[in-house]
Amino acid sequence: MRSYLDWPQRHIIVTGAASGIGLAQVKLLLTLGVHVYAIDQQDNASFQSLQHKYPQQLTYYPCDLRLESELQLTVQQILQTCYIDSLFNTAGILDHYAPTLATTSQDWDNVMLTNLKSQFLLTNQVLPQMLEHQFGVFVNMASIAGLVAGGGGAAYTAAKHAIIGYTKQLDYDYAAVGIQANCIAPGAIDTPMNQADFTGAGTMAKSVAEQTPAKRWAKPEEVANLSRFLASSEADYIHGAVIPIDGGWLEK
Repeated sequence: MRSYLDWPQRHIIVTGAASGIGLAQVKLLLTLGVHVYAIDQQDNASFQSLQHKYPQQLTYYPCDLRLESELQLTVQQILQTCYIDSLFNTAGILDHYAPTLATTSQDWDNVMLTNLKSQFLLTNQVLPQMLEHQFGVFVNMASIAGLVAGGGGAAYTAAKHAIIGYTKQLDYDYAAVGIQANCIAPGAIDTPMNQADFTGAGTMAKSVAEQTPAKRWAKPEEVANLSRFLASSEADYIHGAVIPIDGGWLEK
């Protein structure tokens, strides 16, 4: 088994950190004493309050993950200050279930750059330093849309399938030298990204809950808890896995 640092000694990057699952991950890591480097295009009041509460642990980097030069500069700044032992690739956007004929080239690129290419770029930035230390953990955010059709539109589903393949290959290539990469595949999670389903009478949200064997949506904190487990020593022998957290959706 690899040697894990105590949580207060760890330094973790979280993307999509200002809302939803990313924000829940940040909050949980901070309570563990982790030094968190939060990357997001936006900022908000709840995120700002965390910065005031954990000024020594939380550093925020505004960054548009679609812009390669901006992303690389951001990560270079982080790596100059510390060794990043874990990367939570959480940022992502939806495509509103658009089929291929309703997907423009710009739509496709926007989803792929945000959801997929950013993970590739970030990984390649932090991996060399991880290899020097012979330790690194990647927790990549996929989706049940990466396992079946119907969880998103053409671009989103393609991107999430690709994330799973990329994660498996990443782990296969580097597991023997101290690297661990796994995927989380969320189903219906109650986050700001999905708030359109709750508008009005919340008919769509109720329908999704009814179709889910567990009969409810998950909270982002539940995904954060799974992320923490995958980054811990308890999960050391889990490699290249895709772990659904979907209330039984895939059982149907």
